Amino acid sequence: MAQIANLAAESRTVLGKGEMRRLRRAGRTPAVIYGHGREPATLSVSSFELSRLLESIEPASTIVDVKVGDATYRTLIREVQRHALRPGIVHVDFYEIKAGEKITLEVPVHLVGIPDGVRNQGGTLDQVLRMVEIEVLPTEIPERVELDTTALSIGKSLPVSALVIPNARILTDAGLTVCTVVAPRIEEVAAPAAAAVEGAPVEGEAVAEAPAAEPAEPELIRKRKPAEEEPEK
Repeated sequence: MAQIANLAAESRTVLGKGEMRRLRRAGRTPAVIYGHGREPATLSVSSFELSRLLESIEPASTIVDVKVGDATYRTLIREVQRHALRPGIVHVDFYEIKAGEKITLEVPVHLVGIPDGVRNQGGTLDQVLRMVEIEVLPTEIPERVELDTTALSIGKSLPVSALVIPNARILTDAGLTVCTVVAPRIEEVAAPAAAAVEGAPVEGEAVAEAPAAEPAEPELIRKRKPAEEEPEK
């Protein structure tokens, strides 16, 4: 069942960059609501309330009832623009939806369970796909889609076709990989060469043997994914 949140907004008629800077200084975030062939309506919302809302919901799949005066608009958040260098939201777009009309949106994929290849074989679970696109009625929007990974062994993967989303049609390519279990990568460290002995050994003189180097411990190599950053518009 769809998750529903509420947010109060105010209409704004003065446009331009100067007005938007003034709003942000006053603790408000410029916004727009559009959809169904209507003229976009310019709004502003409390920056504090918006940030608190986004921290508590999954923005891509949560219905937001935006209250403007006496009217309430049922919407989805289509875009959140963040500053490229400083923390804070500079703009947010709301898309108005209707109860009986199917919509297209992305929902997050949540992996559950500990794969056999991780638990018993030392592998690593790699989630390749984190969002899938679906077509669904607003009242049937899932907060997220769960995928059980318990049976996965090393080298095995699960495709989009393994996802089950009631009352929705999955639009993402069914053959794409959602997750896979990979074997740990080990970097071999060569043993240091014995130090050269200066000069030729004297006949009958015992030559001290260099102590054997202790075997190096394997180093586990993992790739880090760089954080994504929204460009400022």
